[in-house]
Amino acid sequence: MIDRPGRFATEINQSVPVAGDGEFEPLRLGAGQVSEAGVLPVWPPVVLAPMAGVTNLAFRSLCREYGAGLYVSEMITARGYLMGNRLTNLLASSSPDEKPRSVQVYGADPVDLGEMVKSLVDDGVHHLDINMGCPVPKVTRAGGGSAIPVKPRLLARLVRAMVQNAGDVPVTIKMRMGISDSLLTYEEAGRAAAGEGASAVGLHARTASQLYSGEADWSAIGRLVEILDVPVLGNGDIWEPYDALRMMRQTGCHGVIVGRGCLGRPWLFRELSQVFNGEEPDLPPNFGQIVEIMVDHANRLIDVFGPVVGMRQMRKWTAWYTKGFHGSAAVRGNLMRIHTVADLVEAVRPLDPEEPFPVAALRAQRAKGSKTQSVKLPEGYLDDLDDDTPPKSPRSVEEIEAWEKALNGG
Repeated sequence: MIDRPGRFATEINQSVPVAGDGEFEPLRLGAGQVSEAGVLPVWPPVVLAPMAGVTNLAFRSLCREYGAGLYVSEMITARGYLMGNRLTNLLASSSPDEKPRSVQVYGADPVDLGEMVKSLVDDGVHHLDINMGCPVPKVTRAGGGSAIPVKPRLLARLVRAMVQNAGDVPVTIKMRMGISDSLLTYEEAGRAAAGEGASAVGLHARTASQLYSGEADWSAIGRLVEILDVPVLGNGDIWEPYDALRMMRQTGCHGVIVGRGCLGRPWLFRELSQVFNGEEPDLPPNFGQIVEIMVDHANRLIDVFGPVVGMRQMRKWTAWYTKGFHGSAAVRGNLMRIHTVADLVEAVRPLDPEEPFPVAALRAQRAKGSKTQSVKLPEGYLDDLDDDTPPKSPRSVEEIEAWEKALNGG
């Protein structure tokens, strides 16, 4: 990896040109699905990925201010939302200035999803996404997330229930390539979703068994573009702004979804906005400026969750913000024990505020490691792939509360 004058980028992106005049168009969600009144234009065509325990209102507001075109909530469980669960409602909350407001829902029961969608539309939501890609064992073992696309008829029922109750609000899905290399589902699942009125299909170009290991297979995104007549959003390995341009040029996809690359780097969305507008991006902030961003982020978390939970959540963010800086490993223990914003500032005091952002950290792994897994599915789940019976999901208040805390923290 090298840092050449005039371009802060790794070697793979040194010669990637910024967007040409008119090269890319705004992403248009809902175009031709219901009416022009329901079209949601997104520019730049860049979506903050829904991430459990991450894309709460605090982080979404940061990414919006830096230039994200669409910023999706962490997944909200339909049953918890309908039961008025405290944490579910908090995670689904918004602010008057959050426009467009985008919510990702989780559920495998079409009745629950339909009722939830009605309520969210009445509450002014502008975009709805359904989670069909989560690889977490707790989710797939219950027949949710990445397990759903294995059964295209069930997937179709769920999308249909959402679209029928969404009115003009565009509905999209986010999924993975399949359970494993031997059980790829994305083509049939994409067709089923588009056939039921999904406005776009987002594809994380990895399987559930891969988790976040290896490289994303962008060719799968290109294949989905070839076979669907709705916009396709590509997800996987967008670490630098130029990666997004390369993905769209290679695959023909209509927009990109950015996940781990923005953890501890919300300014990535400013860089993405700049390259899509034909400009070379600004240099990343130095460490002193990042401390200011960390303090801002912590205060936003406190505003949403209160001082105790807000600072507890901030601890994981400090590891992402400080990754790659000299001496950061030595202060990480103190950062994992912070209780106040003052503690945060004191913990990073030994580090050099003038140190530039390290180019080696641009593609450094964040949040998820390189492990793989054997995907957990309900017993007998693969016996009948045409079965569209919804799997059993948590129903009681206690089950819902435990579910939300396990997935999202808090």
